[in-house]
Amino acid sequence: MQVECSIYRSKRKEGMYLYLPRDANPQELPEHLAQIFGQPEHAMDLVLNEQRKLARENVLMVLANLQQQGYHLQMPPQVEDYIMHLPDELMYRNDPI
Repeated sequence: MQVECSIYRSKRKEGMYLYLPRDANPQELPEHLAQIFGQPEHAMDLVLNEQRKLARENVLMVLANLQQQGYHLQMPPQVEDYIMHLPDELMYRNDPI
């Protein structure tokens, strides 16, 4: 299977992307999805197939979601708790870095 798709970034949430079939209108999203995603901003177009590698998503899952529900929502990566606290912890160390 091969699908031409457009990828949109969320202006509301950093790292959130929406994959839509190329001919789909991003202004016609289901209401619950539009509330979560916000105003879509076009990022790029891709041709997806089973052999295509994606940086953060399983292409088979993306293709299945596009076929079954008409879109695929890529959520932002989760920030590890220790990464969020790292600058504070470094500030209190006695030894030089």
